[in-house]
Amino acid sequence: MSPTGVPRGDPALTEAEAEDLLRCICFKTGPPRTVGAELEWLVHERGDPRLPVRPGKLAAALDTVRSLPLVSALTFEPGGQLELSSRPAGSLMECLDSLAADLTAVRAALVPLGLTLSGYGVDPWHAPRSRVLHEPRYDAMEVALDRTGPAGRAMMCDSASVQICLDAGREEPGPLGYHRRWQLAHLLGAVLVAAFANSPVHGGRRTGWRSTRQALWTDLDPRRALAPTPDGEPRAEWAAHVLDTPVLCIRAEEGPWEVPEGLTFREWLRSGQPRPADVDDLRYHMTTLFPPVRPRGHLELRMVDAQPGPDGWMVPVAVTTAVFEDPHAAETVYRVVKPLAERAGVEPAPRNRLWRAAARDGLADPELHGAAVAVFSAALDALPRIGASERVRRAVAAFHEQYVVPGSCPADNLQVVTS
Repeated sequence: MSPTGVPRGDPALTEAEAEDLLRCICFKTGPPRTVGAELEWLVHERGDPRLPVRPGKLAAALDTVRSLPLVSALTFEPGGQLELSSRPAGSLMECLDSLAADLTAVRAALVPLGLTLSGYGVDPWHAPRSRVLHEPRYDAMEVALDRTGPAGRAMMCDSASVQICLDAGREEPGPLGYHRRWQLAHLLGAVLVAAFANSPVHGGRRTGWRSTRQALWTDLDPRRALAPTPDGEPRAEWAAHVLDTPVLCIRAEEGPWEVPEGLTFREWLRSGQPRPADVDDLRYHMTTLFPPVRPRGHLELRMVDAQPGPDGWMVPVAVTTAVFEDPHAAETVYRVVKPLAERAGVEPAPRNRLWRAAARDGLADPELHGAAVAVFSAALDALPRIGASERVRRAVAAFHEQYVVPGSCPADNLQVVTS
């Protein structure tokens, strides 16, 4: 490897080797044991979030937060969004407690700078935010995503999410089997979009979507943000999807990275041009795919908007973990969401009818409302069995009563002063 992390002199990869590698590394099976979460936050002026954060002030904030002794991994998104990624935890409460402690430290460090963390799926006041990270990856990403419109820049700079990471599951069939969990993630995902939609305003205007963030992902790219067919064999479907998705960029040791148009990874392997691709290129290519559920050995569920309040993020993490990790809840919820497959049809998420309805209508959609009521009921029953604290159970119950029972979502309560 070169000092920049760009491959140099590694053996060229064949198409067969790439397919075998993808099948091996993307679904690592075994008894589900660990859970993780990745929390993205918009950084706003504490006194008036309508005011843009000056670049120098944001840079000072980033330096301050980087100096903190955090347990979670700390990164920053292109628009200056702050992200905390937990370590793989042995239980739901280990994950939540670790992230909560780190968030307390980060928030305290931002107070003297007059800044705060805001939980919105997209920035209600600023669109587009200016990109503050100028690195070859993001320069190339901007060029590639600009080809299909403004959604790419908005996704990079204006959006924030709660991502939940769970083990792929067992090799054998059943409610904890990886095949079942893969299907469950793509159907439950639409319910999660609807229940936790929290981005109806972008850049000072109402967009007509309860989850504008999800609408951005829908418009992002002809293939890069899509799921493969969830009904096939997961390893084979994902391997084909990765190889048949166009390459976002070809990294170089010096100068800007090449941004080819329409060159799939499979075609790159076959042609060897503009240089032969290797294993590290394949691993990097996978980081440039943004489906709603991304297999990375574990399953990364990426569809939930950032949530309001200091602890709102805990609710989607707790609900999702409960219905995946508790066998009884997993079986109950799978039976609840399985009929949603007919409405989804053959088009992949997030572009099919089911996912579009979830992003546009939230729980005002009767079918998604009914599913959400059953999902939250199963989660509330399962949370004590997976060791959730009373505080977490109360938070999920409060969300259930405030939003799920009446058929609404955080977007319906969002009041934003724009002038």
